[in-house]
Amino acid sequence: QVRLVESGGGLVQPGGSLRLSCATSGFTFSDYVMSWYRQAPGKERELVASIISGGRITNLADSVKGRFIISRDNAKNTLYLQMTSLKPEDTAVYYCKGRSPSGIYNYWGQGTQVTVSS
Repeated sequence: QVRLVESGGGLVQPGGSLRLSCATSGFTFSDYVMSWYRQAPGKERELVASIISGGRITNLADSVKGRFIISRDNAKNTLYLQMTSLKPEDTAVYYCKGRSPSGIYNYWGQGTQVTVSS
């Protein structure tokens, strides 16, 4: 019943931009801490950014600071990641995650591929 569906990934040139979306259903989106993670081939999954229910960004990886913006639209139950000035090292599968207020429940999307290459 719970669904988190990422979209917006693709192939872009270095310096380009992409906007990822995570459409959700089956849980109270507005109450959940939402995050974007990414995982590059051969590497551990890493936290990119987090945003609490009220819209304050609570985490932002140093590697993306100044380039990525996380946002949410509670009316649409949707999480976004605006990525600019993309670098080859941003290449990864990007995952959407929701965490319940208790921290007991963590829901993950299936991921969307972002490839940055000339």
